[in-house]
Amino acid sequence: MKKVSSATVSGASSPDNQKPITHNQQPKTHNQNMNKRNITIAIAAIVVIGAALFFFMGKKKNTNVGFETAKVQTATITTSVTATGTIEPVTSVTVGTQVSGIVSHLYVDYNSTVKKGQVIAELDRTNLMSELNSAKANFSSAQSEMQYQRGNYQRYQALYKKGLVSADEYESAKLSYDRAVESVKTAQQSVARAKTNLGYATITSPIDGVVLSKAVEEGQTVAASFNTPELFTIAQDLTNMQVVADVDEADIADVKEGAKVTFTVDAYPDDVFQGSVTQVRQSATTTNNVVTYEVVISAPNSDLKLKPGLTANVTITTNEKANVCAVPVKALRFNPNEIMLSPDEKIVNCDAKNKVWVKQGQTIRAIAVETGISDGTLTEIISGLKAGETVIIGNKSNGMPNDEESEEEKSTNPFMPGPPGKNKNKDAKKK
Repeated sequence: MKKVSSATVSGASSPDNQKPITHNQQPKTHNQNMNKRNITIAIAAIVVIGAALFFFMGKKKNTNVGFETAKVQTATITTSVTATGTIEPVTSVTVGTQVSGIVSHLYVDYNSTVKKGQVIAELDRTNLMSELNSAKANFSSAQSEMQYQRGNYQRYQALYKKGLVSADEYESAKLSYDRAVESVKTAQQSVARAKTNLGYATITSPIDGVVLSKAVEEGQTVAASFNTPELFTIAQDLTNMQVVADVDEADIADVKEGAKVTFTVDAYPDDVFQGSVTQVRQSATTTNNVVTYEVVISAPNSDLKLKPGLTANVTITTNEKANVCAVPVKALRFNPNEIMLSPDEKIVNCDAKNKVWVKQGQTIRAIAVETGISDGTLTEIISGLKAGETVIIGNKSNGMPNDEESEEEKSTNPFMPGPPGKNKNKDAKKK
């Protein structure tokens, strides 16, 4: 009974307990909705403020702070082409031998100074003397035979006139005599040839100069066949050298005889040598599908610094104009846009192939110009500008964040780590 009574009391009191609970839950739900609405409004306000800040900050960032300018100047503009070449003597002679034999004596060595006609080497004369003596003996024998045949022919001639010998006998005697005469001539030529060969055993210098190379040693056998053996190379004058440069086919049209040339060699990297174009050879050379032409350049060498075979880095002047109006190449490449301008500035363009920009008050105006030669730094202005005028070559703030600005912005953000070396850049700027 007690248990049932408890259940009844509990059931009777249940409605009273549920009513206050329902009454208390209604205000709580209303407050939650209000909080969500306030949060949404706050987020929207933050977004609007952020967008406004971004707009105004971006607008400020794109504001131009000025243009970089340069004066139209009077200058000398030079154009050139580059090439590589080899230092060579103007005149060099290869000395060989016409006969075979053993080198018995050498009288010169590398870098020896020689005179024309000076004996520089000798070959062994033994075999050559034997050939000469044999030729002389044959010549003497041929002479004796000729004298005999002459006497025999004279006798037959007298007998034939008297009718004592036949015509055949007379003609046979005459033929033998003619053959003897020809044999004497042949033997005489053999003697002369043997004397000449004996003379070839003494090798002399054909020019005044310096020995550049020596290809033999004493005791060495040289064999003369169809090709003459090369014994020495002699340069005539090392104080007057030349550079043979290979110029690309794309540049050869601009290279003229008499053009100024400067060149350097690796042996003397701090020295700049002067020269001029003396010859533009018409024959082309093709190597790995690259076509080049040989250009000969004079190279005075009074101090004998230039050695045969050195590689020269050549700069050939193709055009040179003095006292011309010129602007930096950047002026012709500059092209303004609205981002670069302040709110008060405007752009006035023109339809021209080549143009530069000038600032006239609050107006950025394009000026049409006629250009000439350019050396990559300066460009000649033929018409459209005068010396002393100011042109725009760039803007100091191009309206786009550069790397340095971005890094500075990042460094101001406490949540963004700075880039490596940032402190070093600051220190460098302070210095």
